[in-house]
Order: sequence, then C-alpha cells, then structure tokens
Amino acid sequence: MNVYDFDRTIYGGDSAVDFYFFELRRHPSIIKYFPAQLAGFYGYFRKKIRKVAMKQIFFSFVKSIDVEKEVRLFWNKKKKKIYRWYIAQKKPTDVIISASPEFLLKVITGDLGVNLIASRISPKDGKFDGENCFGDEKVARFRADYGDAAVDEFYSDSLSDMPMAKIAKRSFRIVRGKIRDNGFGLN
Repeated sequence: MNVYDFDRTIYGGDSAVDFYFFELRRHPSIIKYFPAQLAGFYGYFRKKIRKVAMKQIFFSFVKSIDVEKEVRLFWNKKKKKIYRWYIAQKKPTDVIISASPEFLLKVITGDLGVNLIASRISPKDGKFDGENCFGDEKVARFRADYGDAAVDEFYSDSLSDMPMAKIAKRSFRIVRGKIRDNGFGLN
C-alpha cells in the first residue's frame, strides 16, 4: 500500500488554514476567537503550551459553524487543489495520514475513495481525542489501524514525517507540488 501525507503533499496548501480563512469569509463573526488563537500560537511558540493545546484553541471556532455543511462547501471549492499527479496514481488501498482534523479530511478522502488516518478533533468544540497525528504518532496510528502491513511508498513534504518514511520501502519528498525521488535520503 502507498501512504501519503496530505497538506502540501497531495494538497496544494494547508487545508486547516484554508478552511479557517474560508470560514472567516463566510462567517466573519468567528473573528471573536482570534485573540485566544493568537495567545495560543504565542504560548506554543514560547513553549508554554503543547501543540495539541494550541490546536484546540485554534479549532475552537467550530463551535460557531455547522461543520458538516461547511466542510462540504469548502471541498466543493478547494478539491481542485489536489495535485493532478496524485489523482493520476491514486489507488483504493492508499492511506492518507495527516495532522489535520479527521472531520475536515473525511469528506475529501471519501470523495477520492481512499483511507484516512488523521487527528481526532471534535467538530463540535475543537477538542482533541488523543494525540496530534504528527511525527512518531503517525507511525503509532498507522500500526494501530494496519498492524505490520507493508508500506510500499510514502510521500510527504516534511522532514517531520521521517518516522513514516523509515517504515516505507521507498519514500518521496514533495517540493512545491513536485515529487522528488529519495527526498528523505533513505532509499
């Protein structure tokens, strides 16, 4: 099976950030969360709070929107940002593994007909159920869902995904939407 990171790997951007700005345009009242979000970012970058806490603060804006409806509207506009090279090679056995919220990606991965492992974040209040699906946690989540299944190819834009790259037979780095063979220096 092939495994792919999502943001800046098969999608041209950061889906969570794009979703936030999409919602800000549609629902300007969510700006009321901005002071807390800014404080959360500041606390995270000052190493005062963990990434999970910062992301919970960021996603608190979901309390003010109809997430199911808005996510569908978002993907109707943004699915064109899925890279064509991925569309051309995707298989139903593919696994998308991402730190982005499961509630945000399940619609697009469902439309693509592929499997999803992502951060479990409540669409009701933005709270995490478990850890952020990032770094070593991606391997733990993959193993929890797929056991010792072989990863034939792994694709990511980020060196933070080295743990997943290490368990793959071949790994590829994505740079500005283009595939780089052996981009992790492991093959």
